[in-house]
Amino acid sequence: MSRGWKVFTAALLSLILTIAGMALTLTWWLPQLAGMWLPAGTRVALDASPGWRQGELLLPGVRYLADECELAVASGISIGRHAGRWQLAAEALKLDSGCLSHLPAAEKRTAPRSLAEWQAMLPGADISIARLTLVPWTAWAGSLQLKMDNLRQQLAFQSENLSFEAALRGQELNLASLTLRTPGLDGPVQLAGTLHLPHIPDALPDAGKLAAGLRLDGFPAPLRTELTWQQKQGEVILRQQDDPEPLISLPWQVSDDRVDISQGRWRWPYAAQPLAGNVSLSLQHWRQGLAATEITGRMNLLTQGRGGKGNVVLTVGPGRLDLADSALPLRITGESKLAQLQFYASLPGEVRGPLLAPRLSLAPGALLRMKGRLLSTLEVDEARWPLAGVTLSLAGIDGRLQAILRAHDAQMGRFRLHLDGHADAFWPDRGLWRWRYWGEGLMAPLSARWDVSGRGRWQESLIELESLSTGFDHIQYGSVNVSQPRLTLSAPVRWQRNPAHPAFSGKFNLSAKQTDFSNGGTLPPAILRLNVQGRDPTAFLYDGSLQAEAIGPVRLQGRWDGERLRGQGWWPTQPLSVFQPLLSEDLKMRIQSGQLKAQVAFSAASDQGFEAGGHWVVSDGSVRTPDNEINGVNFSLPFRLKAHRWHFGAKQPVTLRIREIKNQFSLQNITADLQGWYPWSAREPLRLSNVSVALLGGSLSMASLQMPQLTPALLRLNQISLSELVTAIKPKQIAMSGRINGELPLWLTHPRWLIKDGWLANSGPLTVRLDKDFADAIASNNLAAGAAMDWLRYMQISRSWATLNLDNLGALSLSAQVEGTSRFSDKDQRVSLNYTQQENLFQLWRSLRFGDNLQSWVEQHATLPPQKGNSDETH
Repeated sequence: MSRGWKVFTAALLSLILTIAGMALTLTWWLPQLAGMWLPAGTRVALDASPGWRQGELLLPGVRYLADECELAVASGISIGRHAGRWQLAAEALKLDSGCLSHLPAAEKRTAPRSLAEWQAMLPGADISIARLTLVPWTAWAGSLQLKMDNLRQQLAFQSENLSFEAALRGQELNLASLTLRTPGLDGPVQLAGTLHLPHIPDALPDAGKLAAGLRLDGFPAPLRTELTWQQKQGEVILRQQDDPEPLISLPWQVSDDRVDISQGRWRWPYAAQPLAGNVSLSLQHWRQGLAATEITGRMNLLTQGRGGKGNVVLTVGPGRLDLADSALPLRITGESKLAQLQFYASLPGEVRGPLLAPRLSLAPGALLRMKGRLLSTLEVDEARWPLAGVTLSLAGIDGRLQAILRAHDAQMGRFRLHLDGHADAFWPDRGLWRWRYWGEGLMAPLSARWDVSGRGRWQESLIELESLSTGFDHIQYGSVNVSQPRLTLSAPVRWQRNPAHPAFSGKFNLSAKQTDFSNGGTLPPAILRLNVQGRDPTAFLYDGSLQAEAIGPVRLQGRWDGERLRGQGWWPTQPLSVFQPLLSEDLKMRIQSGQLKAQVAFSAASDQGFEAGGHWVVSDGSVRTPDNEINGVNFSLPFRLKAHRWHFGAKQPVTLRIREIKNQFSLQNITADLQGWYPWSAREPLRLSNVSVALLGGSLSMASLQMPQLTPALLRLNQISLSELVTAIKPKQIAMSGRINGELPLWLTHPRWLIKDGWLANSGPLTVRLDKDFADAIASNNLAAGAAMDWLRYMQISRSWATLNLDNLGALSLSAQVEGTSRFSDKDQRVSLNYTQQENLFQLWRSLRFGDNLQSWVEQHATLPPQKGNSDETH
C-alpha cells in the first residue's frame, strides 16, 4: 500500500470519527450553538437525539427555558423542505405565560423595523401544530395552521371553544371569522372585520371595523357589537338586533399619553323599570404601561319610582391597576328609586392587590339603606347593611356582616330583626361565615307578641343551624287560646352540600303550654317532636310524635321530595277517658269507658293541594250526663279528602252503632250508615242508610236518605207503644195504651215541605182514659165541654187514621178520623170523631206546659154526642 493511500485512509477515518462524535454529542453542542443567538438567561434543551427520515429532521422533544422556567415545550417536531417551502410540524406545543416575567428586558432599538420589513424577512413556510396549549388557559387548547411568505400570511386555529381564520396582506388584516363559545351564552359569539395596521407595528391599527354577534340567555333577540375607528378616535356600540337605539355607546379618543371615553351612554330596558346612565373614563400615561397608567372615571345610574327620581354615581380614581399591586379608590353614592323601593348608598372603598387577584376593601362609613314596600302589604320602615371593614376578593368575603330590618304590615303587625356575624374568606361552599340572629314583633291577628333568636355557621360545604328558639307569648284565634307555643331545636340542623356526600339532618320540638277553648275545655301541654334525615332540604325523610300528656302519642312519618309532602300518622289504641279535659265542666259530661284508634295518610303539593285518607275507630264508648247515659258507642269512619271534597266510605260505609241511650225514655240498638261525597253532587251523592232505633216498644227506621234529594226519605214508625210514650212523658191528665204505625215522607231540600202526606194509624185497639180531676175541671169551666167529657172519660178506639203535613216554617196541618166506643154511666156510646188541627210545631216544642195545652185543645174540640138509648152512635 502506497504512502498516499495510507494518508487518505487516516484522514477519512478521522472525518468519520469526528462526524460520529458530533452526532453522538448533538444534544449537547446544538443547544450551546443556538444559545449564541438567544436572549441572555435563556437556553434550549433537547430531550433526545435528532433523527432523519425521508428528507425530514425529526426532534423528539425541545424545551425553551428562561431561568429554569419552561417557557415553551414542543414534542414530535419534524422539519423539512418541499416544493421550495419549508414544512414544520409538531404534535404538541405548550406555552407557559407565567415564564414571561423571567425573560430579560428587550434592548431599545433606535430604528424599529416596519411591518413591510418584517414581512420581507419571512420565508415561504407551512407550520402545523396538532395541539397548541397556553397555560393557564388550557381549556382553549386546539390546533394551529400557519401559511406564510413575504406577500401573504394566513392563520387558522380550531378548538372546542374557539376557532378563527385570519389573513394579512400588506397592512390589511382580514379577520374572516372568529367563533367563541362560553358558558352563560345561549350561542357562540361570532366576530368578523378588517383592520388597517400601522406602518410600524408598535401602535394601534390606523383604521378598522369589527362586528360581532351573540345571543344571551333571557334576551328576546340576538345582540350585535360594532367597533369602528379612524386614526385616533372611534366608537364601540352594542345594540339588540333590529333595534336602532344602542344599549351601549362608547365614543373614544387616543392620544400619545391619554385614552378618553367621553359622553358614553348606556341603557337597560329589560328591568322592571327602564334604566339608563352615562359613562366617562380617562387613562393617562397609558404608553408607559399598565402600572403607570392613571385611571379616573365616572358612571351613573338614573332611576325613577317611588319618591321621585334617583341618581347613583360610581366614581373611580385617580388610581392605578397593576399586575403586582393595584391602588384604585372608588365610591358609590346616591339613591336609587324603584317602583316600590328606595335604596340609599354611601360606599367608599379601594381596589388593592394584584390585577389578577384584586381585593375590594370598604372603608369606614360604608352603609347601604333601603325602605319601601317589599311585598304587596309589607312595608319596610328601614333596612340597614353596615359594610365598613368588609373585604371582597377572589378568595371570598372577609369582615363583619350585619343587617337590621324594621318593617310592618297593616294587618299582620310589625317586627324588628337583627343579623350579626363574621366572614373569613367566605364564598358559598368555601370559607367560614358565623352568624347569630334575634328579633321580636307583634302578630296583630293573633293578638300575640313573638320573638326569635339563634345562631349558625356556613363552613366550607356545611350549613349548620346550631340553635333556634322562636315562639309567641300566646295565640288567640277564634275560640282557641294557645299559651306560649314555641319552636326549638333538640339537635342542630346540618346540611352537608358536598355533592359526593350530601346529607341533611335535624331535630325539632314544637311545644305549647295549656290550650283553652271558649266552651270551657282545655288541651294539656302538648309537644310535637320531629326528626328529619335526608340528602338536602328538598329530599328528606321525617318521623316524630305528637303528645299532650295522656293524649297520644300520635306517631308520624313521611318524606319530602321538593315538590310533594307525603306522610302517615298512627294513633294507637287508648282509652277515651284521656279526652275528658277537652270537655267543659259546664257540660257535666263524664266519659265512662271506650277506646279510640286511628290511622291517616296524607299528601300535599302545589299542583294537587292537600289530599288525605284514613280510618278512625271508636269502640264501646260510654258517656254519662245528669240526664242521659249513652252506652255501647261504636263508630267507624273511613274517609278520603281530595280537592276539598270528602269521600266517606270508599270501601265500606261509615257506621254508627249505639247499644243504648237512657233518657226520659230509652233508645236501643241505634244504627246508621253513611257513604258518598261531601259536598255532594248529582253524579257523586251522599247517602244515609240503615237508620233505625228501637224505642217505646217499637222502632223508628229510615231506609235511605240521599243528597241531593230527589225523592222523600220515608221515616217509618212501627208498633210504637202509646202506654210507654205516656209513661215517659208522665202527663197526669191522660192515660193511653195500644200501638201505632206511621210513615212520614221527610224532605230536607224541598222549597216548602219538611213532611208531605205523612200518616199515622193504630195497630190494634187503643184505649184513652182521662183523669177524673182533669175531666171535672173542664166540665166546671165549660158546660158543653163538660157534657162531652162525660163520654170521653173512658174510650176504646177501634180505628184511627191521621194525615199530616209540616212545612219548613213549622206549621203543622193534621186531619184525623177516630172511631171507637165510649162508656159512661154504664152505657156504651159509639163515637165517630172528625177533626183538623193546625199548630206551629216549633212553638209547641218550646212550651213545656204539655198538660195545659192538652186541656185547652180538648175544651175547644170536644162536643156532646146525642143520646140514643144504651147503645147509640155519635158522629
